[in-house]
Amino acid sequence: MKAVIYNHHWWISETTPTTLQPLFEKLLLAADFQVLNHMEHHFEPQGYTCIWLLAESHLAIHTFPEEQKSYVELSSCDWGKYEQFLTLLPQYLPRAAILVSQSMSEKS
Repeated sequence: MKAVIYNHHWWISETTPTTLQPLFEKLLLAADFQVLNHMEHHFEPQGYTCIWLLAESHLAIHTFPEEQKSYVELSSCDWGKYEQFLTLLPQYLPRAAILVSQSMSEKS
């Protein structure tokens, strides 16, 4: 396997954990990622963070409800699954909900 990580991150307008968690879980599975574990934490009085540990790397979400936005980041060493995730994303998350979107890859 070549040492490469494909990375994409978004700022989105959705901040509700009960919407975000199942949405991204379904999206990861639809893109054929192998989910090894999921962890989450709810902050008081508000805020949420979660991470999916994937066989192919990880996906993390951090919410900022006071600013009505969340940061989402996907890192993957599998180009095919990464590309499938990005292709499927508009079916799960309306384009209007995406505030900023940026891709990059790191090779060593």
